[in-house]
Amino acid sequence: MPTTPHARTRARRAALSTLLIASAAVLAACAALDTPRAQEVDAGASGEAAELRLGYFANITHAIPLIGVADGTYADALGETTLTTEIFNAGPAAVEALFADGLDATYIGPNPAINAFAKSDGEAVRIIAGATSGGAQLVVRDGITSVEDLRGATLATPQVGNTQDVALRAWLLDNGLRTSVTGGDNDVLIAPQENAQTLDLFRQGALDGAWLPEPWASRLVVEGGGNVLLDEKELWPGGDFVTTHLIVRTEFLAQYPETVARLLEAHVATGEWIAAHDQEAAQAANSAIEGLTSKKLGDDVLLRAWSNLRSTNDPVAGSLQTSADHAAETGVSDKVDLSGIYELGPLNAVLAARGHAPVSAAGLGSE
Repeated sequence: MPTTPHARTRARRAALSTLLIASAAVLAACAALDTPRAQEVDAGASGEAAELRLGYFANITHAIPLIGVADGTYADALGETTLTTEIFNAGPAAVEALFADGLDATYIGPNPAINAFAKSDGEAVRIIAGATSGGAQLVVRDGITSVEDLRGATLATPQVGNTQDVALRAWLLDNGLRTSVTGGDNDVLIAPQENAQTLDLFRQGALDGAWLPEPWASRLVVEGGGNVLLDEKELWPGGDFVTTHLIVRTEFLAQYPETVARLLEAHVATGEWIAAHDQEAAQAANSAIEGLTSKKLGDDVLLRAWSNLRSTNDPVAGSLQTSADHAAETGVSDKVDLSGIYELGPLNAVLAARGHAPVSAAGLGSE
């Protein structure tokens, strides 16, 4: 018999007792943050915030927060801290909200996180956990069967500078096709827009294709009659690359380490449940999407999209520098030194308390 949301919540609430162990290690890790703001934080501060403002997307690539927020795991873990959530369509918008002090933490793709780190000279944000690997594809109309067929085509991405936008531009450049961020000469026109608009225009024949995350790649295939020209996993060693990870404002991490520990506890607990309840988790994520958008994914789209994703605590840090290099090569951003972008000590404390192996920052931060 499938477990109910309330049963899952009760079970996870019991597991949250490990917070007392994990929080002590998190406090030590956060005290070691080498930033001006961290050095100013009063060592006697409680470490718990009155409110945590969390961003994420109504996309299947954000399954961990979709499921964990909807079934109460996050609220339970945070205890007396009020959880406030906001839904975004793409990473750059979430970064803008974070910089405007409208968010404390957000699930996001790699390139917007890189941009946030670079724009603040490495001060504003830290990546504290992985969430999803995989789940991005270039889907095209009939008649396009090779990269050369894309010359003169119009392709969509979710937003300029977002993860899929950078990946598409880099892949085209590697294949001798130019794109322009500023409207200059190009071989392929990139038209960033909201994913729902992309689906509508693709159906109408007004777009030749799009590089999108799930479930939108599957929607273009199943609902729009498109064909996969490239699955992004083919470009990465072992098919493993970061699609979604969790970032936090550095100041918030330093000031409220216990709240961050509780956030990570909910994140890990939800990931454990997903791993143990694969198909039920797919349906739970779909129900959460419906609750946020009033639209539920069809079973064909859901199952196709879910099979292309892997929920993970590992931020796949080794792929991040490559993403940053791609952004610089395509003119989306300047070259950036990512040293210090990861702060994985709090996550590894939670993982250790729950009997899991640690994850690596690949030399780009603290573990």
